[in-house]
Amino acid sequence: MTEFSRRQLLTTAVAAGATTALTPLVTSTSRAAAPPATAQAPGFYRYKVGDFQITVVTDGAATFPLPDNWVQNHSKAEVQKVLAEAHQPAETVTVPFTPIVINTGQKLVLIDTGYGPEMHVKTKGRVGHLPANLAAAGIDPKSIDTVIISHMHQDHVFGLRTAEGDLAFPNAEIMVPALEWAYWTSDAEMSKLPEGYTKSVYPGIRKTFVGLENKVTKYEWGKELVSGITTVATPGHTPGHTSFVVASGSAKILVQSDVTNIPQVFLRNPTWQVVYDVDPLKATETRKKFYDMASADKFMVQGYHFPFPSAGYVEKRGEDYRLMPIAWNPVL
Repeated sequence: MTEFSRRQLLTTAVAAGATTALTPLVTSTSRAAAPPATAQAPGFYRYKVGDFQITVVTDGAATFPLPDNWVQNHSKAEVQKVLAEAHQPAETVTVPFTPIVINTGQKLVLIDTGYGPEMHVKTKGRVGHLPANLAAAGIDPKSIDTVIISHMHQDHVFGLRTAEGDLAFPNAEIMVPALEWAYWTSDAEMSKLPEGYTKSVYPGIRKTFVGLENKVTKYEWGKELVSGITTVATPGHTPGHTSFVVASGSAKILVQSDVTNIPQVFLRNPTWQVVYDVDPLKATETRKKFYDMASADKFMVQGYHFPFPSAGYVEKRGEDYRLMPIAWNPVL
């Protein structure tokens, strides 16, 4: 009986590398290897909630150097330790972006719109994939009846516009939280934001909604916006940040928008304050209440910044939480 050991594994890996290096060049009669791919296949995934069909559509994922202040109340070294424990690179962060389309049988509803075509170019194709992936999923943007915005950060609203500046979903009613609209259209509030926001984020948000001032429907918390889709107050990330209960019959899920960022860091450390939170203490309070409810009632959670297909169950472990991803299912 042969015993398996770490030393044997490492020795085998070194030997394999040496063999490859010493292998003669392929002869002209041999077939060349296929060229490596440079992009992923179209990204969408479907599941059902009662009679509703959910199509999860990836807008991509951004990878960037880990900022010193990414977590405002803990050191960069502590963040790197948590990333390493989660088998993630310690010097970079990768954040996914995941809108969903809900087919209620009566309406086709899109929750959030991704980064849009301008950021697709700026990030060299890392984000801004919603239009292509909607097409791959067989969803025509013109068939979207309602676009619901959870909050007005750029990764949720820039996709409202095409590369030419037209409406990406021309036949849809656009719905925005009333508190969120009041906040981002207030010059007084914008003057309080950090310089990075006032130079890039804030002007882009204003630009996105130019001409829509009297066309956007502003909604309140605790209201059913479309039959089966009800708003839930989850402030802190932004003042009007909103999540949703999607219910059909006895089945329901929670759509959590940005209650937390990537779960391998912030579910495990719910008191950590990501730099994007406008009110970090309120965001922490909201996070605990939301996940205590989700774990106690065993609700499935759809998370905008969770790993694709961005859905799972949240399990409480002491004072922190873990994400239990859903199992991939080939049929509906």
